[in-house]
Amino acid sequence: MQTMAMNLAENLRDVRARIDAAAQRAGHVVKLVAVSKTKPTADIAQMVAAGQHAFGENYVQEALAKQVELKTVTAIEWHMIGPLQSNKAREVATHFDWLQTLDRAKLIAPLNRLRPDDARPLNVLIQVNIDDEASKSGCAPRDIDELADAIAAAPRLALRGLMAIPAPSDLERRRAAFVRMRELYDALRTKHAGIDTLSMGMSDDFELAIEHGATLVRVGSALFGAR
Repeated sequence: MQTMAMNLAENLRDVRARIDAAAQRAGHVVKLVAVSKTKPTADIAQMVAAGQHAFGENYVQEALAKQVELKTVTAIEWHMIGPLQSNKAREVATHFDWLQTLDRAKLIAPLNRLRPDDARPLNVLIQVNIDDEASKSGCAPRDIDELADAIAAAPRLALRGLMAIPAPSDLERRRAAFVRMRELYDALRTKHAGIDTLSMGMSDDFELAIEHGATLVRVGSALFGAR
């Protein structure tokens, strides 16, 4: 257990050092979300002890079970980073701090209605299907403004920016996707106050994403090991 804890802490230090170096080159601050899907709560607790507090989960039920097990661990910020089904809106509105994958208008009203009165607004990112993949969630770029307007009008939701998962192609194609996302993000910032988050980049390309404007990266295997 001690060796594993040490490895996780070392992984976190290494990833943060790479993020910090890329962020310094890019000239902006970058937040790390540790992707903890399928990983045991013991690993999450060790990461918290090492100073990591934001965690991303893909599946609502798995995340809720982890939250129960980790209820005595303070200061964890939970991000929903998987596709959201309508029947899970209550759980996300109630138990998460961020939803990074809003991609259709019909989710907005229930999320706003179900967010507890005593909770801070749910931070929301619009997921963009930047490479127009049939198998991937996300809205078309042309739909961003309509979704953004509706989110911004919901008092219990906080529109924070955009998220994307480019197609798993060669780095140059991903670079082009990151460039397009940065353009969409910059355009959104001119229309809405409070836009400060461009979530893109994972274990194998987060430095490239930061180079092209990512302010939040979602890293799993580089921290926890392969699934």
